[in-house]
Amino acid sequence: PHRTELYEDPPSGCWPIVYSPDYNITFMGLEKLHPFDAGKWGKVINFLKEEKLIADDLIVQAREATDEDLLVVHTRRYLNKLKWSFVVATITEIPPVAFLPNFVVQRKVLKPLRTQTGGTIMAGKLAVDRGWAINVGGGFHHCSSDKGGGFCAYADITLAIKFLFERVPGVSRATIIDLDAHQGNGHERDFMDDPRVYIMDAYNRYIYPGDGFAKRAIKRRVELEWGTEDTEYLQKVHTHVEGALNEFKPDILVYNAGTDILDGDPLGGLAISPQGIVKRDELVFRAARRRRIPVLMVTSGGYQKRTARIIADSILNLHGLGLLDSSPAQPAPGAAQPSLEHMLRDSAKDLSNLS
Repeated sequence: PHRTELYEDPPSGCWPIVYSPDYNITFMGLEKLHPFDAGKWGKVINFLKEEKLIADDLIVQAREATDEDLLVVHTRRYLNKLKWSFVVATITEIPPVAFLPNFVVQRKVLKPLRTQTGGTIMAGKLAVDRGWAINVGGGFHHCSSDKGGGFCAYADITLAIKFLFERVPGVSRATIIDLDAHQGNGHERDFMDDPRVYIMDAYNRYIYPGDGFAKRAIKRRVELEWGTEDTEYLQKVHTHVEGALNEFKPDILVYNAGTDILDGDPLGGLAISPQGIVKRDELVFRAARRRRIPVLMVTSGGYQKRTARIIADSILNLHGLGLLDSSPAQPAPGAAQPSLEHMLRDSAKDLSNLS
């Protein structure tokens, strides 16, 4: 395979948390035309710094994926299409982008997305080396090898998995657990007939993208109704995550942890509380760490100003429970599995404490 800087080892003292200030899209207020909070990734990092969990020199600096990296999955034809501003405007759902010169679009819109994509690829290798990794960005699950959409211009999840299959001996099976509010039709199309990849997807069945063809790739499909709330949601996630990991033993778990399931999200249509999101992430990490399956988490969708705080709180919770230990071979000290009833009770307690 081609040489890539994305797989060079970071300084050993670093946490496997990947980020770059280049993730954030800030550009003459244009980013405000999309409901997406285009600076949310930097805010997550700032919250984690305030809580003294991390410092700049302790996180892994993401590098931009090059054309050569992207061609591991994408067609040349697709990458050439991104040289047309109107194509990028359609993919990112920011119409005025169509009227900008493409060099501006490349620098201000696509470079941040390529850097987040590089971050996901890097985090895949880190997860295998360290037992877990979090890319504070990424999760572009509507993009496949030859088609973008829904704010997703590069197929970072597919890329991370294909890089591992091609470059890391002993990684030949992957599970994707996609818990963003939307169906992850990009990776589903990419891995449609690939027996090495098992996909579980829980999503609002009535919203974008409604990709019936891509649904055929989902091994565990959890279709949710409008306004689904914590108890039912956590019950379903717990049952199906456990079921998925019992049914297929992967060498890597890619966890698409979208926060657009949050109550009040303008696009997700579900009604999960902030505590429900924190519990959800905990369920997934416990299930993976208990089985010693390396887990790569990406943050994906989430379209409200408060999602950055929730992502940070979730990472702090995982750390507080000992699920983000630094030695991959040891099961994490917090990895004993409390019963779901117990967790739901805690969740209900958290909720009543808040109200």
